[in-house]
Amino acid sequence: MKKISLLAAFLFSIMAFSQGSPDYGGGLKVNINEDGSKYFRIISWAQVQAQYNDNTPLDANGNEQSNLNFNVRRARVLMYAQINKDFLILTHFGLNSLNADNLSPTGKGESAQLFFHDVWAQYSLGKNHAVGGGLHYWNGISRLNNQSTLNIMTLDNQRQAWATLGLSDQFARHIGFYAKGSIEKFQYRVSINESMTNNLQVAAVPVNGGAATYTGRRLLGSKDAGKNYAGYFEYAFKDAESNFLPYKVGSYLGGKKVFNVGAGFFVHPSGSVVADALGNVSGEDVKIFAADLFYDAPIGSNGGAITAYGLFQNNDYGKDFTLGTTYETGTLVHGHVGYVIPSKKTTKIQPYLSYDARKIDAINDNANQFGVGSNFYFSGHNSKLTLEYQSLKYASNKAVNTVTLQAMIYL
Repeated sequence: MKKISLLAAFLFSIMAFSQGSPDYGGGLKVNINEDGSKYFRIISWAQVQAQYNDNTPLDANGNEQSNLNFNVRRARVLMYAQINKDFLILTHFGLNSLNADNLSPTGKGESAQLFFHDVWAQYSLGKNHAVGGGLHYWNGISRLNNQSTLNIMTLDNQRQAWATLGLSDQFARHIGFYAKGSIEKFQYRVSINESMTNNLQVAAVPVNGGAATYTGRRLLGSKDAGKNYAGYFEYAFKDAESNFLPYKVGSYLGGKKVFNVGAGFFVHPSGSVVADALGNVSGEDVKIFAADLFYDAPIGSNGGAITAYGLFQNNDYGKDFTLGTTYETGTLVHGHVGYVIPSKKTTKIQPYLSYDARKIDAINDNANQFGVGSNFYFSGHNSKLTLEYQSLKYASNKAVNTVTLQAMIYL
């Protein structure tokens, strides 16, 4: 039992010192026996934004809208509990993007209100391997598709990297079963999942001879288009990262020396549907593959650190698929780099740059996005401000420029 307690303490120390501030110790952990082998832990966080957008469309009544708006980007509570070393249960609920347009008069509206993000149970298969099931976040494709929202280096995740969000899953979570583990410095996660029926294209039908729609399960049935398969594999050349939870760290702020190479996939047989000139429908497999690099290391002795990430992702949602300016059949190249300025003070400053280049098959054109910003850490990731300027140029559309100030606290 003492070994179990030491393992739990080690895991908590990894999370506290590498992702946040040592001031917070192991977080809100409650032991339910004397040696700490049975426990539950609660994590709570909030991200609040003030955002200026230079290109706001007219509202439904033809009225001009304000360029400056406020929103609650995320408000979450996560709890996990372990009654012995073989069993773990995790629940995670909260809301996203709460603003003046989706507030409910009495807090009972469906839009942007509280819902479960994760609900899963896990069973250990020895020291380094486990299987589990439920509404889970053990995703495939890339590190960014498994990103924690507690410690993103940029203001937010690269949106196209959450490549199945709202198409086959509920907010980047599938209902299904997964296996995960490590063999020395090699880590893996694989899963088989149900695909969502009522997704972002709940009312869409394919046009005769036109582009694919992500409507396979709804139009073809769950036997042919109900399941999807995902996996992500990575090798650590430097320090190994914890895979106790699925959420990948965005920046360690010099707390570890990490150099990882990864690759992943997502496959949904007959996930999309096309119609021929006569209106006969058939399924097209959705296939997404990616490879990425992650480097994070301290520099010097005064708290300096560098974080760098690169991603190549190939998206095949079916013939000429597009949905808004977020999803499209084509390719994505993304990179970001940040530098923690050396300082002996508790407050740290981390300027960063990010850049995306997307190739869109449907319009034979590109989308490019540039971001520059800085994090101001008052107590590691536990208390920080982020200021970011972002410019998106989608095909021939006018560039959209956004400035966002975000405050975040997590305990």
